[in-house]
Amino acid sequence: MIFRKRRKGAALLVVLLAAAWQCACADEVASRFGVDAPELAQLGEFPVGVRTLSLVEPDMVDVLAYDAATGRAPKRNRSLEVELWYPAQPAPGAAKVVYSASFPGEPPSPPIEFTVPGLAVRDAPLSGENHPLVVVSHGYSNDPVAMAWITENLASKGYVVAAIRHADPPITDAGKVPEVFYRRPLDIVFVADSLRKTLGTSHWIDPSRIALLGYSMGGYGVLTAGGGSIDPDSRLAQLMPGHLLGPYVRGGKLQDAVRLKGVRAIVAISPAGGGLNAWGADGLEGITAPLLLIAGNRDHTVDYASGARAFFDAARNAPRYLLTFKNAGHDIGLIPAPAAMRGTLWNQDWFADPVWRTERVNAIQAHFITAFLGRYLKGEESYSTYLDVPVPESDDGVWPAATPPAAYAAYSPGGGEITLWKGFQRHHAEGLQLLRAPASGGAGQ
Repeated sequence: MIFRKRRKGAALLVVLLAAAWQCACADEVASRFGVDAPELAQLGEFPVGVRTLSLVEPDMVDVLAYDAATGRAPKRNRSLEVELWYPAQPAPGAAKVVYSASFPGEPPSPPIEFTVPGLAVRDAPLSGENHPLVVVSHGYSNDPVAMAWITENLASKGYVVAAIRHADPPITDAGKVPEVFYRRPLDIVFVADSLRKTLGTSHWIDPSRIALLGYSMGGYGVLTAGGGSIDPDSRLAQLMPGHLLGPYVRGGKLQDAVRLKGVRAIVAISPAGGGLNAWGADGLEGITAPLLLIAGNRDHTVDYASGARAFFDAARNAPRYLLTFKNAGHDIGLIPAPAAMRGTLWNQDWFADPVWRTERVNAIQAHFITAFLGRYLKGEESYSTYLDVPVPESDDGVWPAATPPAAYAAYSPGGGEITLWKGFQRHHAEGLQLLRAPASGGAGQ
């Protein structure tokens, strides 16, 4: 494992000047939410550091080089970068990072590059030791930078957050999708196990406290790595050239290679896999770690009914939650659209939901992810009151006039006759549903 520093120079200066010209940098930091954010969305007590790790997984099958004539695929070393966010002790006045990434453009356009400011300080010293580890898997053709809204936010709350740069082939080439489905859970397991060994022995993390968080294709990845077994008769298994997925499906000799042992919690946002019936009817029963699913019920990319909603019912051996944004679509997992991505609808639609404001969506997600990981990864039962909402439909929550808030922007304390979801402000818990169910098939509320 290598810690690699980013180069700085004239290009970075141009980026900083451009950001300053457009608007105040603090207003653009995606992990810092506005005044209407729920209580637990606010940043934690720690400054944040970020550094880049380089990992190499040897002798991995190259799916895209499969030769139908010989029935074989070559093996190559697979290089992965991991962006590591963590509680830090930066030097006073240290410069904050400016992230850069690119997404595929609308064909035939080339990839579109963008930058976004963060609150982290690159290569700052670690603060404390033995933090819980959260491994993050991004969406198809995405980049860890685009999930900085949650990676930075969690790092400020005492987590080490490792976001894998999966180096996907472009999403615009449909013929390459098998490689992405093949690699996702293998990448997650490899990175998590590697960091358990390296960061665990150096006391950066507590290797016994690990969670997985994924968006879209990353959601499929964390559900599989978290215990979901791929159905050998699924459309997904048949999609692979030469049945290369065969050893990893349920009952295959390498089934355990795509399963991470000891996972304590799983978060899946707009998870893929339902359209290909990836796990079949019973495959998600292998998940026993607490599970938080987050989705929009108007998801036209991976489908809500056969996706997150069906997964909630199928993962019956896990204590689980399903947070639904009513009328939201698929694109609820990334930062607000950077300036460079607002020029065309294709570019903006990577980031922006047609109905919901991105900053609002992310603030609500950060609130519930904080409560969920606080309860199940840190073991702090006080967070339960934010998850065990008194009414599943947020619109039904009330704050009676007989017990008025102490201030206009006060957060609901919950309890008694106050059924407005705890941590939300009056008139700001709208359009949401939170279902929950215990392990072993208990009915959802």
